[in-house]
Amino acid sequence: MNQFFCLAILIVGVTLNSFAQSEQKLIRRGNRAFSRNDFLESEVQYRQALEKNWHSFKANFNLADALYKQNKFDDAYTTIDEINVSGLSDSEKAMVFYNKGNTLFKQNKLKESIEAYKMALKFNPNDMDTKYNLSEALRMMQNQQNQQNQQNQQNQQNQDKDQNQNKDNSKDNKEQNKDKQDNQNKNQDQNKDDNKDKQQQNQPKISREDAERMLQALQQREKEIQDKLNKQQAKPVSGASIKNW
Repeated sequence: MNQFFCLAILIVGVTLNSFAQSEQKLIRRGNRAFSRNDFLESEVQYRQALEKNWHSFKANFNLADALYKQNKFDDAYTTIDEINVSGLSDSEKAMVFYNKGNTLFKQNKLKESIEAYKMALKFNPNDMDTKYNLSEALRMMQNQQNQQNQQNQQNQQNQDKDQNQNKDNSKDNKEQNKDKQDNQNKNQDQNKDDNKDKQQQNQPKISREDAERMLQALQQREKEIQDKLNKQQAKPVSGASIKNW
């Protein structure tokens, strides 16, 4: 019974060692392809190594590098972000966060890349590459903010200009409407004057002699009416009596 137990342990140990050797062999193949700049082949070898040991730090880290070199930045970030850093040394943690910052930087996620570089410097404060990349990310983010501020100022200026233009147009429209109303009133007055002149022109013209004759006839008619009234007042009233008070 004890002999069987020992044999089982030996077989498992040999199998695990075989898997480890196969994983390392595939990683070395991937490294050789990577050094030849054959990044696609190196990706294939690293993925095969992960099939042997899916939580292998070397295979995952190198796979992320191979994807990065192929400009597969999303895949590279996903791969390196899945690495569990809890059991790694400080230098390995710094390498993970440094590469994570690079993939984020390439995706123009400057704020996130800055945080990753800061984490890398936390574990390796003297790394010059990380310091340089951090300064570049900070510079680019500042430039973007300056450009955004300039754009906002330009938009505000354009908005103010449009508002002023609308005010000027409104003022011009009011003045034009006022001028138009004044012209209409002036035309109406002119039409009235023209109509009055036309009416006067259309009235029949009377000569001086006819006017004098008409005046004399009116005077004679008025004199006759006055004489008639005087006669009626002088005539006594029939049957009237005078009372003595």
